Amino acid sequence: MKNIKLAWTYNATNKKTTDKGQIQCQPIVINEVLYGTSPNLRLFALNAATGAEIWSFTPEISNKTRGKNTNRGVVYWKKDNDERILYTVGSKLYAINANKGIPVPTFGTNGKVDLHEGVGQGIDKDITSLSITATSPGVIYKDIFIIGSSVGEGGNAAPGTIRAFNVESGELLWTFHTIPHPGEKGYDTWPKKAYQEIGGVNNWAGMVVDYRRGAIYFGTGSPSSDFYGGNRSGRNLYANCILSLDAATGKLNWHYQTIFHDLWDRDISCQPNLSTINFQGGQVDVVVQATKDGLLYVLDRDTGKSLFPVEEKPVPIGGLKREEPWPIQKFPIKPKPFSRQVVLEEDITNLSEESYNYVKTIFKEYSTDNKFTPPSEKGTLLFGYSGGAEWGGNAIDKEGILYQNANEEAWILEMVNIDSLKPESVNDLGNTIYAKNCMMCHGISMKGSGLFPSLVDIADRLTKTEIQKVIASGSGRMPAFNHLSNEEVDQVINYIMNIPKDSDPIEEEHSTSQKDPYKAVKKEEAVFGFEPRYIVKTWKKLVDENNYPGIKPPWGTLNAIDLKSGEYVWKVPLGEYEELSKKGIPITGTDNYGGPIVTAGGVVFIAATRDEKIRAFDKDTGEVLWEYKLPAAGFATPITYTVNNKQYLVIAAGGGRGLKYGGYYLAFSL
Repeated sequence: MKNIKLAWTYNATNKKTTDKGQIQCQPIVINEVLYGTSPNLRLFALNAATGAEIWSFTPEISNKTRGKNTNRGVVYWKKDNDERILYTVGSKLYAINANKGIPVPTFGTNGKVDLHEGVGQGIDKDITSLSITATSPGVIYKDIFIIGSSVGEGGNAAPGTIRAFNVESGELLWTFHTIPHPGEKGYDTWPKKAYQEIGGVNNWAGMVVDYRRGAIYFGTGSPSSDFYGGNRSGRNLYANCILSLDAATGKLNWHYQTIFHDLWDRDISCQPNLSTINFQGGQVDVVVQATKDGLLYVLDRDTGKSLFPVEEKPVPIGGLKREEPWPIQKFPIKPKPFSRQVVLEEDITNLSEESYNYVKTIFKEYSTDNKFTPPSEKGTLLFGYSGGAEWGGNAIDKEGILYQNANEEAWILEMVNIDSLKPESVNDLGNTIYAKNCMMCHGISMKGSGLFPSLVDIADRLTKTEIQKVIASGSGRMPAFNHLSNEEVDQVINYIMNIPKDSDPIEEEHSTSQKDPYKAVKKEEAVFGFEPRYIVKTWKKLVDENNYPGIKPPWGTLNAIDLKSGEYVWKVPLGEYEELSKKGIPITGTDNYGGPIVTAGGVVFIAATRDEKIRAFDKDTGEVLWEYKLPAAGFATPITYTVNNKQYLVIAAGGGRGLKYGGYYLAFSL
């Protein structure tokens, strides 16, 4: 492994320092050409052996795209001499000629299709102003392109309908309602009119296809709104499910629900993995799904039945007003969870006596007794938001060993009744709009939470117009907020910038001459969505006084699990805080975003960590064989390929998530 050398580097930003945004893209290589995306969603083709650019396509990005997504990959399709790359930019799905780098004019409208297509079928209210993008790339089955979506997580979330499009024409072929409509299976697990106002239940983490069976497999997220379900009593199919659909028709093959009536934002956060394992003396085709709360489900690919025992146990059912938590939840017996499940006093950090005392004071304020304790105004401490497993997924070798990276971070959650935030006057509008739409991520004091940036002193960094563009188009994990009126946008920007209430609004093509702005900005009944009775007041990491995680290490791990037995082969810390190591503290691991790959030569490659390194691990022992410091953190999944009998390893180093931004693809030769 010492012979791994840097072969080439590609600057995906074109040396523009303004290209601030993550690269989460795992590129693909077809016929010795590498296809990937930049932080600003420029699509490019490179010579896979040299990194030389062959062509580049810059998409149209405007407020009309209704959200600028983070991109995690692209899709290739070929028929005769017609070769295409499909990828998403905001709410647009593009088909680009793979040889020329130009839109295919016969696909949709001038090479693109609106991702709102098909979502509003059977719904009486308008969904066109809602944010619908896609971070994950979708899959190809024959001439069919199938994709999920990224949507909001509050009362303004669009439905997570799965769509299939004809690759050649862009025509919508079929839809699958993840929130069932009347007459569809699962409709009775919701209130009768839920499909007319409740969104989410989306596949944002990607899917996989079994060509032989003609089936797709994917997981879904929680329903809107996160953390409160007082208007969606029931089990809520097909939220938090592993599903199999017929790829040609969208017909349901089977479903397996991992969380009933989710109140904890425990989306299925990564694509499943297909494998064939030797189980109890026979070969079994399986679909393997890791979850955000650190569980691993190994299901028969044809039936959806678990190979290992799963218990259903009673859980707490107290909750917020009008809430009806489901009384039982699933607890897999094997494999054991790969991340902690409940925040215990014995988990409080031991970095120092000062850190312990600081965190213990916080610990005593919140409920921590059960991972399924419903959210409350008093507050809870819980695992399972930023992993367990995150969107990078996992890798499985030919022996049936699965390699999964995991986060171990505790979070503080407090709820607040929406009625306590109603404005008493027009001058309170900005504060109220912030509380309803922004407070969950940026916090009650606007300081952010580590994953989400601080808005304190934002007036020193951005102009009003720049902030307006972010609100209109979204950025990274932040969706577009097109459900807000122009007046509401003016008010919330004035609030976060601490601009006097009687200042002039943003100079845009809209009128602010209404005598009663509050009446002017009330949501019209014709717009899809609802206002939840309770929203998030506090949602932040549990940290010590130095901003390190408030629990004992490890804070990030890499795990090897034998799918044949459900037993662990090894578990090691993943990532390092070098300043702590210098003090003699054993390697702690860090939170990590991106996934692993495993090679036939017995090596697991993964970046993903906050220390900005990519590493190689011995797949049998977990020993670190090699590491390299990247120019920015590699929050992406690497790829390996061969050109002219020479093997390459490529990782995108885009940084972000509170660290410096990058914009590079690095290729190593093995």
